[in-house]
Amino acid sequence: MDSASILLVLSCLGIAQALFLCLYLFTLKKGNRKAHVFLALIIFGLTLRIGKSILNTYIHLEAWQRNLGIAGILLVGPSLWLYGKTLLNKAPKRIGQSLPHYIPYVIFSVCCALIPNRFDTLSLAIYYAVFGHLLLYLLLAALLVFRIRNQSQKAVFHWYRNLVIGVGIIWAFYVGNVSGLIPFYIGGAICYTFLVYIFSFLLLRKHTFHLEKYQGKPLDQNTSKNLMNDLEALFENKAIYLNHQVTLAEVAQSIGTNAKTLSRLINETTGRNFSEFVNFYRVERAKKLLASEAAQHEKIASIAYDSGFNNVTSFNLAFKGLTKLTPSEFRKQTLVKN
Repeated sequence: MDSASILLVLSCLGIAQALFLCLYLFTLKKGNRKAHVFLALIIFGLTLRIGKSILNTYIHLEAWQRNLGIAGILLVGPSLWLYGKTLLNKAPKRIGQSLPHYIPYVIFSVCCALIPNRFDTLSLAIYYAVFGHLLLYLLLAALLVFRIRNQSQKAVFHWYRNLVIGVGIIWAFYVGNVSGLIPFYIGGAICYTFLVYIFSFLLLRKHTFHLEKYQGKPLDQNTSKNLMNDLEALFENKAIYLNHQVTLAEVAQSIGTNAKTLSRLINETTGRNFSEFVNFYRVERAKKLLASEAAQHEKIASIAYDSGFNNVTSFNLAFKGLTKLTPSEFRKQTLVKN
């Protein structure tokens, strides 16, 4: 297989993955439907533009077909900005109030057969105007990122910031290409493929489709600090994590708050969910037991139960996830060092 075929396969894989994400988001009923739609439109708009790049590299496209691909960029900017506003509950309540932002896309698509695309000065000016439209919304999105850096939950901030950066990279690539600074035309599709898979991994790993769970302002700093101190004291001094059946509600009641606030506190402060937070303490205890001479002949199962886990499988998964080693490997390494 030659390099051209490899590039084609990689590009097509990115497009297929992007279309899958679009379909998933458009049909997802849980969470904030409006946010899902805006995110799907971002991906779909980029897919139209990237798809045009792929097809135009390997087959001849008519001018109107190339224009339909370029029109996808006019979807991306408004959707990116409105997606950020929606995550913060600052977008228009009615979807109809957002429609004026999509007028340029509708006009460009309807008039695709009339808009020149002949690689002349006028065509180039139109191309720059389309990407200027995206730049305007990128700047608005970047301004939104700057404003929410201390006003939103960390996971929301990091996700939206990275999304803006990803779109910005694609914008820079295509503007650089048409300006002659970046000669590798199909590179935009390759870049998009990697970004799509990175974002897919983040979405599935952190379940980012439900970022709306913690929208709005973060917890008050003093309240957050006091609750976190109480929580750490409960885990470090009373070792509540040794209870195999410990629940979020039980811990919340112990420190005088509710389950929702505690869940948000742990997420904003540590970047973990409740189960991950509990398992962190359990694994730390297990590490001490595995490293102690007194317990060097203890079975792994016994150490798992003594650390608060109710089965060996979940212990092994949690331990390797945090240490990159299995409990047995960790014990061997520790004994060798000692």
